[in-house]
Amino acid sequence: MTSTLAQAPAVRTADARGDGAPRRRTRVFALPEARWAAAATVLFLLALPSQLTGAPAWAWGPLYALTYAAGGWEPGWAGLQALREKTLDVDLLMVVAALGAAAIGQVTDGALLIVIFATSGALEALATARTADSVRGLLDLAPATATRVDADGDEVVVTVEELSVGDVILVRPGERIGADGRVLDGASEVDQATITGEPLPVAKEKDDEVFAGTLNGTGALRVRVEREASDTVIARIVRMVEEASETKAPTQLFIEKVERRYSLGMVAATLVVFLLPLALGADLTGSLLKAMTFMIVASPCAVVLATMPPLLSAIANAGRHGVLVKSAVVMERLGEVDAVALDKTGTLTEGTPRLTDVRPLTGSGLDEAALLALAAGAEHPSEHPLARAVVAAARERGLVPAVAEDFDSTPGVGVTAAVDGRVVVVGAPARLLGGATDTASARAAALAGGMEDDGRTAVLVMADGVPVGLLGTADRLRADAAATVACLTTLTGTVPLLVTGDNPRAAARLAAEVGIEDVRAGLLPQHKVDAVRELEKTGRKVMVVGDGVNDAPALAAAHTGVAMGRAGSDLALETADAVIVRDELRTVPAVISLSRRARALVVQNLVIAAVFIAGLVVWDLAGTLPLPLGVAGHEGSTVIVGLNGLRLLREAAWRRAAE
Repeated sequence: MTSTLAQAPAVRTADARGDGAPRRRTRVFALPEARWAAAATVLFLLALPSQLTGAPAWAWGPLYALTYAAGGWEPGWAGLQALREKTLDVDLLMVVAALGAAAIGQVTDGALLIVIFATSGALEALATARTADSVRGLLDLAPATATRVDADGDEVVVTVEELSVGDVILVRPGERIGADGRVLDGASEVDQATITGEPLPVAKEKDDEVFAGTLNGTGALRVRVEREASDTVIARIVRMVEEASETKAPTQLFIEKVERRYSLGMVAATLVVFLLPLALGADLTGSLLKAMTFMIVASPCAVVLATMPPLLSAIANAGRHGVLVKSAVVMERLGEVDAVALDKTGTLTEGTPRLTDVRPLTGSGLDEAALLALAAGAEHPSEHPLARAVVAAARERGLVPAVAEDFDSTPGVGVTAAVDGRVVVVGAPARLLGGATDTASARAAALAGGMEDDGRTAVLVMADGVPVGLLGTADRLRADAAATVACLTTLTGTVPLLVTGDNPRAAARLAAEVGIEDVRAGLLPQHKVDAVRELEKTGRKVMVVGDGVNDAPALAAAHTGVAMGRAGSDLALETADAVIVRDELRTVPAVISLSRRARALVVQNLVIAAVFIAGLVVWDLAGTLPLPLGVAGHEGSTVIVGLNGLRLLREAAWRRAAE
């Protein structure tokens, strides 16, 4: 190791921006949409009790008027601007419908419509802002500065944007790597879970590739820069998330797909109902009354409520069971899923290594307990994830690790310590055994190879220079993983796909345990996106389930993205359409089933609404429908479809979905 790595000489500091700026997160009321929606809601809640308690109209009328103004001016203005482009915007139609309701005396209905509409717009704006926050926060993973080593050996702190291909940077222990490149000198272990999703730090030495934003371990590295700052893997992840979010086709609820045409038709029909009798000699008052009645009974209130209550009820029910579905659009889309791609680490597995094997070598004189206690004593001072797994396993078995003395850690190799008067070394078999051919070493190498072929990580324990046993560790499978895969297979008609940045052997072993046949391993984030798009080209609607930064582009590109909430990265949580808050994987098929039930109720409600509207319209056109009766029929149909949709709030609805 060179002196540059061993020491930290005086550093010349170039002009650089600091990297300690706190992460900013958009506050709800920083958004004008949220402020106006809140104002409209408060005004409505003040007006409604006054009206219901019989207060005079002057007490609650102005409050309703302000509700219309606060919640409706923004979408109304946007709709008028759209009209200039010869487009009839749904936002404007909703405002016109609310004003029309007020014009014929249904002031409360119109105000409620405005409040619901404004709140929906505010939630959409907040989701968009929070996603942008997370994309910006992802850039914080890559440090703002790096230590460049000049040709004369001087070290200069520069911004990462100043680095060029071919520059050499120094990465000290505990620092984040400032650029994509290749190791020139040094050895360490690098946590690159943000890029590949691998659960354990990866040993890095000369000629190994490293990525910007990944976290260096206990060793020091000199790295030759191979990509500009704008072209690093982490920068490409940011671009992929942004591009996927922008190009993902805008989705609408089922009813919104026909709402514009229906509303246009209703407006045209109302004018005809008003003008035609006038042209045939009818009086103005009678024609106006018939047209007003027609507008009431033909208005799409029941149609709108046919869609929202089932979906909102399903969202509320899923939320009670640990699944946060971010919008009604997402709840509808969940039921369309017919293919699933699952991440491995942190999704199908717990994301934390656990001890699986304790194998003393013949002739070592140790049993399992003695071997584990010896290894735990040496590993106790270490912060490495494998060391923590060994110590945790010893404690679970009631073993008390001996106090280690003269502890030393060598990155990529292992640890050395004096335990109970013996020099104990715990580390990677390939590094510790070297080319040794004695019987104990050959036996240890064979045992280690078998463990690694089974997808486990082998850890060799040596005492006084002689191999005495091996430990096996693995990322533990979630208890409900296999059942979840089976349920998803039944629901979608296809076996889920496994997409992971982990090594192929570990991925294949885990896939075999849960019943997955199609395995894509060793993937970088862009490769996961490619896998999703490959499925979508065949006409599939793909759900991606993941938890890491490296999963975010695929979550954004998929038809529906679901993030594991407990250990999920901020970017994954904000990019995903739904979040499994409690990390209960079995809720994924349950929420798909609940969505399909909600979609079925939407169809039922649309049939009910259509029957009422058709009947009342025919009555009004063919005869004389009294205005109060028309209002009663219209409101009755609205109540019926609303109550029908609320059935999904019941606990029984979730139980049926989970079954």
